[in-house]
Formats: sequence, C-alpha cells, structure tokens
Amino acid sequence: MEYMNKTIDEIRKALDSKEITSEELFVEAKEKALKYQSTYNSFVTILEDYQNEKINTTVLSGIPYALKDNFSTTGILTTASSNILKDYVPIYDATAYKKLKEAGAILVGKTVLDELAMGGTGTTGHTGVVRNPWDKNRLIGGSSAGSAASVALGIVPFALGSDTGDSIRKPAAFGGVVGFKPTYGRISRFGLFAFASSLDHVGCFTRSVKDAAYVTDILKGKDEHDMTSLNDDGKAYSETLNNDITGRKLFYIKEACNLELYKNSNDPELLETLNKFQETIAKAKEIGFEVEEVEFGKDLLEALYPTYMSISCAEATSNYANLTGIQFGVRGVGKSIEDIMFDARTKGFSELIKRRFILGSYILQRENQEKLFKNAGRIRRMIVNRMNELFKTYDGLLMPASGGIAPKFGETSDQLSDRYLILENHLVIGNFGGFPSITIPSGFVNEMPISVNITGRVMEDDVVLNMANKLEEALGYKGLVKEEQ
Repeated sequence: MEYMNKTIDEIRKALDSKEITSEELFVEAKEKALKYQSTYNSFVTILEDYQNEKINTTVLSGIPYALKDNFSTTGILTTASSNILKDYVPIYDATAYKKLKEAGAILVGKTVLDELAMGGTGTTGHTGVVRNPWDKNRLIGGSSAGSAASVALGIVPFALGSDTGDSIRKPAAFGGVVGFKPTYGRISRFGLFAFASSLDHVGCFTRSVKDAAYVTDILKGKDEHDMTSLNDDGKAYSETLNNDITGRKLFYIKEACNLELYKNSNDPELLETLNKFQETIAKAKEIGFEVEEVEFGKDLLEALYPTYMSISCAEATSNYANLTGIQFGVRGVGKSIEDIMFDARTKGFSELIKRRFILGSYILQRENQEKLFKNAGRIRRMIVNRMNELFKTYDGLLMPASGGIAPKFGETSDQLSDRYLILENHLVIGNFGGFPSITIPSGFVNEMPISVNITGRVMEDDVVLNMANKLEEALGYKGLVKEEQ
C-alpha cells in the first residue's frame, strides 16, 4: 500500500496506528522520487539517508516533504537552480526549514525551480526542465516547479515553495494541487534567497486546504531574523475550518471573466475554462456564498504585468548583486575583480536571467528611477487601494487561476491579449498587497486540471482558508494525484 499520495490526515492516522513507520514513509518517498526523476526532473537533490531528530510531536512529525532549492539548508546543496551556485552548500538553516525540522517533518529532497526563482515556466533550472505529471509534453509552471510536481506525482504530501508573482499558485493550478501563499510576513523569509523582497512570500503545496492549514500553523510566527515577519496571530488555522460562510461575499473581475468579451475568440481552452468558472460560481452560490461581478478598472489590470516586471527586476538586480563569483559560488577567472565578476556572471547565468538583470539595472539608473521604478510603485499602490476598497464590501476575490490549462513546451501566447495581460497575471495582486491567496483544483479541461483562486484581506488567512475549504468540499477535487502510468 502506498501512503505518499494521501493527505496529511490520512498519513498521520497510519503513523499513529503503527500501520507504517516514518522511516518506511521516507523510503517510499525516496524511491518514488528516484523512479520519476528521469522523466519529470522534480529534484535537484534527493537525500539518501533518513534523518529524524524527533524534537517535537506535531501533526507533521515523521511525515516526508520536499523543499524548494532556494531555502538555505545547512550541509545540503542549495543551488537556486543556477549554475553560479551549482556547488553552494550553506552553513545556516532557513527559518521555515528549521521549524519543519523541529516539528519532526522529514526532508526528502530539494526541488528544481526556475533559475533564481525568476520565471514562470519551470524550464530554466540548470538541471533541466520540469514536466507536468498530467502530460509530459506540458510545463508545470514556475518558479516552484519541482515542488508542485513532487506533490502532484504523489512523491510527498506537501512541499514548500516561494511566491513572488504567482510562483506557488500557478504551478499548483497546472498540477491539480492546492497552493497557498499567506499574508506577507506571516511566514519568515529568513534563509530564503531573496528575489524581490517586497513581493516574496513563503508558502506551500498540499493535496487539501486542511493540509495547507496544518503546514502554515507550523511555519507562521515572528522571527527576529526577519524584520518583516508578523507576530503569530494565535489562531490554529487547521482548527478554524468550520465551513461557516454565513454572510461571506465574493467578487470576480468583469474585465477578465465576462464571456461576452471573448465571444469571437478562437481559443477553445479559454472559453471552456471560463464556462467551468461560471459553473464554480453557481456552485459557490449554491453552498451559501454571495458572488458578484465587479468592474476593477481595465487600465489597472493591463498595468499588472509591466508593474510587476519593473519592480521585480529592479529588486532582483539589487538582491543578487552579491553573486559575483568572489564571495561564494562558481569562481570566475580574470586579472582584475571586474574581469572575475564578468566571467562568473557570463558563465553562471542563463540568457533569461541576464536580460532581467539588464532590465533591472536600466530601471534603477538615476535618470530612469522616477519614470520607471517609482511610477511602478505608484501604480502598485493604486491597484492595492482598489483591492482594499473592494474588501470593504467583499470578503474575497474569486477568479480562475489561469486562462487555460498548462501550455505545451514551446507554445507561445499573444502577450498583449486580455488573456495574457489579465487572466495569466492577476495572481500578482496578492503579492502587490501581501494578501493571503489560495489556489484549489476546480475541474478538468482536455483531461488537464484547472483551478480557481481565492484572495482575501491581509491578516485574514483563517477566513481565506475557511472559504477555500468550503468550496473545495463542494467542488469535490480534494486529494488529486497523477502518478505515472
């Protein structure tokens, strides 16, 4: 009997009844990771030996998990899927990793990401592309690609990722699993390689909303090493999932989801996804939610992607300025410091990363800061203000997580279309405002999973999880897993 394709509750029950041991679970997870590695490339590192310090007894004690390879782990290779860090072994632990160790969770391995977490395809990691378990010819999304695939394949019941624009929630959608990004600062980012510090969040992939609550309960809380971290709100999210949604109101964005806008579209996957979304709305109303269509502002929505790129590239250029080939990483060669840095960065970064750093440097030039970086910050504030205005009336934003199913490798899209600019990028609103945001499976299109997303008010992680749990129960797609046939 297999256990790694089950929920945390089911595995906990098996452990507590002595039906299985923690070490046997680790062996199952490791063997599945090795079995699927050549096909799906979920992992950078798969650990050989079972290690359980048994510091605490929690719901996660003895349960294996996977960790995105941009979390610092003492003595374990941590590459951020970049050639410049391909041999880097940290000497300290990220707070999230430390908390999981203290909770008794068992690390199976470190997962592949888009290089330095700067991408949304899962195709730019230095060890190769990550494939979608539901169709090997399709991408899983990124940047937390390997973490999403490892849960979708049933290798582990949960995995950690980071989310700067949608890097947990979009891969979760394409992989048919749950992806949760809590309120900004709810989970410490100490030891997470910073990409864009004002946007970065730590979150998780699971097979149910309740499992996401379990993991967040362990991870949340103030950390003296992260000045942006929040005090623990004292709530046990896993114990507040009472499914009481009395009076809860949701809205969705007219400019993105109204079928009339796409009546002449030749994109059948988009049309079917939006039709399925209307079915989800009907289901939400049936179980007691109020759901209304709202005009958000087309100009603000069309600004989401350029605003994100301006802020994230500028912050990344600053944050990754330490990757010089001198302090750590692959050492460059040359007769001067400049030559050494040039050589290390030329060889160590992919073309995509180089382009983003060049863009970030341009944005940060003194003569461009007002027009590009500061204006992007102003637009971000306008978007967040609009959300907060709507949150005076509504408890959450309900949207399709994507405008369709996971793309095939090499597929291109019209980057000026409403589908691309809005439906494929609206999840970044959750990062702009630090809002708690969760993606849950909602159905299938062409035998591929699709999902919906709920984003709520800051500090109301419990409310968002409870609403998502109620909707998950009604939709009936809890616990999806796609194992290789």
